[in-house]
Amino acid sequence: MTAPERFDAILIGTGQAAPALANRLSAAGMAVAVIERGDVGGTCVNVGCTPTKAMVASAYAARMAARAAEYGVVLEGKLGVDMEKVHARTQGIVLKSRNGVTRWIESMARAQLIRGHARFEDARTVRVGDRLLTADKIFLNVGGRALVPDAIRGLSTVPHLTNVEALALDIVPRHLVVIGGSYVGLEFAQVFRRFGAQVTVVERGERLISREDVEVSAQVREILEAEGIHIRTDANCITVAAHAEGVEVGVDCESGEPAVVGSHVLVAVGRRPNTDDLGLDKAGVKTDAHGYVVVDDTLRTSVDGIWALGDCNGRGAFTHTAYNDFEIVAANLLDGEHRLVTERIPVYGLFTDPPLGRVGMTEAQARQAGHRVRVGKRPMTRVMRTVERGESQGSMRVVVDADTDRILGAAILGVGGDEAVHSILSIMAADAPSALLARTMAIHPTVAELIPTILGELGSAS
Repeated sequence: MTAPERFDAILIGTGQAAPALANRLSAAGMAVAVIERGDVGGTCVNVGCTPTKAMVASAYAARMAARAAEYGVVLEGKLGVDMEKVHARTQGIVLKSRNGVTRWIESMARAQLIRGHARFEDARTVRVGDRLLTADKIFLNVGGRALVPDAIRGLSTVPHLTNVEALALDIVPRHLVVIGGSYVGLEFAQVFRRFGAQVTVVERGERLISREDVEVSAQVREILEAEGIHIRTDANCITVAAHAEGVEVGVDCESGEPAVVGSHVLVAVGRRPNTDDLGLDKAGVKTDAHGYVVVDDTLRTSVDGIWALGDCNGRGAFTHTAYNDFEIVAANLLDGEHRLVTERIPVYGLFTDPPLGRVGMTEAQARQAGHRVRVGKRPMTRVMRTVERGESQGSMRVVVDADTDRILGAAILGVGGDEAVHSILSIMAADAPSALLARTMAIHPTVAELIPTILGELGSAS
């Protein structure tokens, strides 16, 4: 029997954590095997952030062109969207990013990029095709994929889209039915509506993006409905069936028609980790009921010498959390630090237009955690930057602990909200009082300049 090829470290998957970690390990003198069975770059580069935000940009251009007359701009001729060009632009950006990551890995002095499907033989050995590889340190960065639940009756019998197939469309659907009223579904809903499709969003819960504040959720709904997107909530029994015009989605809502007929259906109800075909049982690596690899606060799995980073560990579902996983592991392994996942502050964005920037806790979460809070709010109609741009939808809200004056969380829904929220994140990371930010002078006219104003006008404690 051929002896396994020996490495110091094996990295399985090339999402946001693995290439950067491979670079650090290689620079530290380790021989590194980086294994990828699909496209280098993982979800973000290939079917996530990069292509979706490229499409969001094209959809924004279409929206602004349609509104040109409001700004005194005259466009001659018929306005239209060339989906083949949209798709070509998107894929051009994807390929540039993917090739860049590939070249980076291949340029690392002690790293070897191996193509193929990795499966554990035991806790220290991985098989890739006919090759056996062994290392004392193994890192999983295998990401996740769209969840297509069996609970949606009839779904397996009807052609349907996930985020992957939606990104590959080079036509505008006549009527896109989106099952799922959360982050991925809403971004695609707005994009295709702006491209000219009729769009209906079907959500099982009583409101969209249910983890957000009730007011923020309602405002997002208002923004989407103002653009002509139909929203169906309280869809307690979603079914799918073939129809002469495409697909019929049964919604069983408390009000409205019992079914929606569309040309295409997009399933956006969550994600599942790519852990079911790695042979984790042979390595003794534990997973939870949903397939996520169980890790401690330093991202070590149940087996010494094996770590899990990124979407597959259930400790974050974003590109930035995956990259921060890399930073934590590298700092602990190579820099003599002791960093923990539990030390980071939750922060993320919803990239509809306008976007939502969210950090920390919502008001409801803060109260449930036992905090007495003071809340500051301001509608975007009172932010001159948004008024001047003609894009004054949304609001800003900050939640502050009434006893410690520490900011507990914030939500900025509006122009630049995904950027402006970082000033609040910085104050929270510094564990500084909100009064410090309230006394800070900011640039006018910007969205961020109103954050100190809001903090200076906090409501009474409750």
